[in-house]
Amino acid sequence: MTHKHGFPRGKTAIVGAATFGIGRCPGVAAVDMAAQASLIALADAGLTLADVDAVYTSAPYEALGGMELVEYLGLQPKVTDCNRTGGSAFEVYVQQAALALDAGLIDCALIAYGSNPASVPPKAVGMTRPSPWEAPYQPLAPISSYALAASRHMHLYGTTREHLAEVAVAARRWAQLNPEAAVRDPLSIDDVLGARMVSDPLSVRDCCLFNDGAAAIVMVRADRARHCRKAPIAVLGAAHAVTHREISGMPDLTVTGAARSGAQAYAQAKVRPRDIDLVMLYDAFTITPILFLEDLGFCPKGEGGRFVADGAIAPGGRLAVNTNGGGLSCVHPGMYGLFLLVEAVRQLRGEAGERQIPDAHLALAHGNGGVLSSQATVVLGTAATV
Repeated sequence: MTHKHGFPRGKTAIVGAATFGIGRCPGVAAVDMAAQASLIALADAGLTLADVDAVYTSAPYEALGGMELVEYLGLQPKVTDCNRTGGSAFEVYVQQAALALDAGLIDCALIAYGSNPASVPPKAVGMTRPSPWEAPYQPLAPISSYALAASRHMHLYGTTREHLAEVAVAARRWAQLNPEAAVRDPLSIDDVLGARMVSDPLSVRDCCLFNDGAAAIVMVRADRARHCRKAPIAVLGAAHAVTHREISGMPDLTVTGAARSGAQAYAQAKVRPRDIDLVMLYDAFTITPILFLEDLGFCPKGEGGRFVADGAIAPGGRLAVNTNGGGLSCVHPGMYGLFLLVEAVRQLRGEAGERQIPDAHLALAHGNGGVLSSQATVVLGTAATV
């Protein structure tokens, strides 16, 4: 059953996916939000809690290997993981779950997340404490780190604030097609450019939302997936790369670990960027999709700004990017990586309603953690791609 070399391409699948409480979820604890999303995802798959023998989760309330959610759900799993790579953790979990499933260590993996920072503002967040080497410069963490990357990209490649604004406007246009998205009112390039500056060159409209939300997915081996309620979505490739912790340690402010994780995931999946129908990119700030489009091979390095111009990643554009509205307009409750995977699954199943991409068979979900520190890429496909 095990594979001595490489990733178990198509040997595991996502069979359940769900969200819960997007926007504001007052009066509901974060762990309960994660539990609710978990129950919906299991029902989506036609499975129950009794089937789950592995739990992967990261959330504000989790410090001990996911044990709070495990106890809350009444489970006694064989495997738990509480990876702290930030928003990319959930793409890493897909990689880890696929390997554990293929090795026969587990039979059913639940990956879940819930957070309610809008309803219950956190007293302190680890990301907001700058390192002792950066603190003397009084950065706004984490936005000033992303602003540095944006400024460097502008300096080297002629990227403009208008290019950044295109990312925010495209996300909003997708959100307007998604009834679940938290923010759906109109947004123009001028609105973004004229918004309050937070950390130059990033305005408040270049920043992700800060709202409540929960999500969950369920993974099993491919042989069992065929008997689940919905069409299984195959995990074709998954890879992870870490390049630094603080932005001052980033080797190159314009090149992320996505260049490594993406290349590895493509090789595992036996696909190329041009084959991908849907691209879900972690958009904590408008600069990140531009960097990731370059590093993941959708355009040459330095061309990301021009690539997104003129609505190219908006509905009707040349490439479908962040079709749920992204972290910029749909949901970003502290960590966004699991919502990327849920949207990719919904699109590949044909469940995305007004925003559905025609004939979508291959999707890429790319998570980002820290300050461009941790990058994780997952390639998913319909049965036709296996």
